[in-house]
Amino acid sequence: MNAAARNKVFSRLKQLNIPYELYEHPPLDTIEIALKYWKDIDAMHCKNLFFRNHKGNRHYLVIIKDTTPFSIRSLEQKLRQGKLTFGSPKRLMKYLGLTPGSVSPFGLINDETRHVHLFLDKQLQSADQISFHPNDNTASLVLRYTDFVRFLDDTGNTYEYIDPSSAND
Repeated sequence: MNAAARNKVFSRLKQLNIPYELYEHPPLDTIEIALKYWKDIDAMHCKNLFFRNHKGNRHYLVIIKDTTPFSIRSLEQKLRQGKLTFGSPKRLMKYLGLTPGSVSPFGLINDETRHVHLFLDKQLQSADQISFHPNDNTASLVLRYTDFVRFLDDTGNTYEYIDPSSAND
């Protein structure tokens, strides 16, 4: 457990008066493992993917519903940035202060230059509650979707909604 990473998230949510529920579990390194622990949590769960463009000068956090098929190719076509690849652990730490397996939008609190752009699955807008790791994959944090948007707006990072399975949205 990374208590410092969690506490930074809890502190920011408290500053914003955002209530949440926390569910402890073993480290969840894959969606397949996570599904076993998430089955009784009433929230839309997400897959969080960190990418860089081919030049390495732009970085993206893509957040999609956990069971949604995702096409890197369609995102590449939408962005017109050339080939996208997963960001390295070094880049993930530099821009979001996170380690692989703990990727979460809450890492944006570490992105002081607001460098990372987010792409959010349109399906998330239909969620009442949404769930992410609190920058540590040994817990899941559940909050209202509207509060999640307030958190995003507070970070100052840019974001937009996409249909992850379609290049034309």
